[in-house]
Amino acid sequence: MAKYEEDAEMTVELDLVDGRTVNCEVVTILNMDDQDYVVLVPLDENGESTGEEVWFYRYTVDESDPEAEPELGYIDDDEEYEAVADAFDEYLDECAFDELAGEDDE
Repeated sequence: MAKYEEDAEMTVELDLVDGRTVNCEVVTILNMDDQDYVVLVPLDENGESTGEEVWFYRYTVDESDPEAEPELGYIDDDEEYEAVADAFDEYLDECAFDELAGEDDE
């Protein structure tokens, strides 16, 4: 389902159910209740984000096989999805705070 590319920024190529392939930038990986979630931003044909969408997927790594690629899974439960979205909002708030705090250090 996912193919990872070596790049300065981590990207993943997703094969969607409608047959399209979309390249996405990995924004972050969040951990909640012992489950990892990846936050992806779809990129256009020029490798740029349109800034309009953020996608959340379950993220699983087979720790017994270091050569195996991570697996991405759909989040079917609305409550789980909302919890991940809330965690991502907190992540964004923390990033904004860190940027502001960094400006004070200059």
